[in-house]
Amino acid sequence: MDAPARYRVGEFDIAVVSDGHIRLDGGAVMGLTPRILWEPIIGRENIDESYRIPLGLNCMVIRRGSDVVLVDTGMGNKVPAAVRERGYPGDYGYLLDGLAALGIRPADVTAVANTHLHADHCGWNTIRKDDGALVPTFPNARYYIQAGEFEAATHPNDRTKGAYFPENFEPLQGSGQLTLVDDEFQVAPGVHFLPTPGHTNDHASIVVASGGETAFYTGDLVHHAVQFERPVWTAAFDILPLVNIETKKRLIERAIRERALLVCVHNAFPGVGRLTQQDGRRTFVPE
Repeated sequence: MDAPARYRVGEFDIAVVSDGHIRLDGGAVMGLTPRILWEPIIGRENIDESYRIPLGLNCMVIRRGSDVVLVDTGMGNKVPAAVRERGYPGDYGYLLDGLAALGIRPADVTAVANTHLHADHCGWNTIRKDDGALVPTFPNARYYIQAGEFEAATHPNDRTKGAYFPENFEPLQGSGQLTLVDDEFQVAPGVHFLPTPGHTNDHASIVVASGGETAFYTGDLVHHAVQFERPVWTAAFDILPLVNIETKKRLIERAIRERALLVCVHNAFPGVGRLTQQDGRRTFVPE
């Protein structure tokens, strides 16, 4: 397990905590981009015999005062073996260990914010008890989810239903801990959602702003930071690829202007860096 990576943004302590990684088809991750272009970036050594590539499961913890905000919760530990082997192979389920390394118990988390509800972003929202009951993992937290995303997850269509696992979010309604929000809702002072549609219609990133400094947790706006460098590269998973491109362009401009810290969920841990631009060429510089 990777030790948490720690950063400072104004008055906030930020940590990136790994839930491990999954392996998905490289062509699906890079969409219409030819393999000859993306393979040198991923590295042939990272591509397995089935042409799957590793995707990190980088979650973020934001702390200031009594606020402990967890952004996305990885794959979790509830994935059945058959589903894991067929659809979500990898090595994961480490989020709680990473939180413990920071001295954070599940009961200490005050808020959970999901960028969207695909299975690899909300798995630890809930746990299965020994008697089979599903309960929220973080008993004292409010769970914040965009209302449109929750609607899409609870009423999926033929294309999207395989990406949503109801056990990750439906129990939150019964516990009374779920808050459905719209647009730039403030999760805690200095921490708010930023609508970033494209991957899903109601996908939202998280912004941390303090003391003139900014950090963005980008969710699945990109599946690899190279898609910030080349915004026309989109994943086959993006429901609205043309919208995704325009959304990325707007965030790219702001990230460069504000020298923002970017937390990329699926890059190799910790997936943190900044965008620079010179002579019209953008570069993601890891930190």
